[in-house]
Amino acid sequence: MPVTRSVPLYVDPIAEAKRQWASHGWEDAATGMSAVTSVIRTQQLMLARVDRALKPFNLSFARFEMLRLLAFTREGRMPLASAIARLQVHPTSVTNTVNRLTRDGLVQREPHPEDGRAALVSLTPDGRELIENATLALNEVFIDVGMPSEETVELVRILARFRKSAGDFADPPPQPEPL
Repeated sequence: MPVTRSVPLYVDPIAEAKRQWASHGWEDAATGMSAVTSVIRTQQLMLARVDRALKPFNLSFARFEMLRLLAFTREGRMPLASAIARLQVHPTSVTNTVNRLTRDGLVQREPHPEDGRAALVSLTPDGRELIENATLALNEVFIDVGMPSEETVELVRILARFRKSAGDFADPPPQPEPL
């Protein structure tokens, strides 16, 4: 688990690394290095908070995401291939997560009613109850991510622009004018 400190450091290690980068002749890369390192460290700090919130439910964030995705569907089930596409992680990771959730009785695999090669993943009643309770606990983290809400909104906008330019998603095609 990432290190979180009860006593903050007296020097920002990322600012010091940026200074060192520049002093070693890599000034053109120093700002980018500090941006990447800052995002990675921030992800570690946020994930530590998420992990603490989910620990009482014996859930990792990957397991939480899978259960929450299923709970958002009308029937609490979806094709495994759809879950893989929506979660944006390697198919093996999703399969392993589903296997562990199945072992724990939180989801079950079902044959697809129309495609014999495909499988559906569906929430069990225990899975539905657990995900609803875990979501309430995790929402406490989401309500206060550690910065003012206006800054949080701006951060999300900045990161969305970055993700879009990196090819993570595209704007939907424009809809035709009604006749």
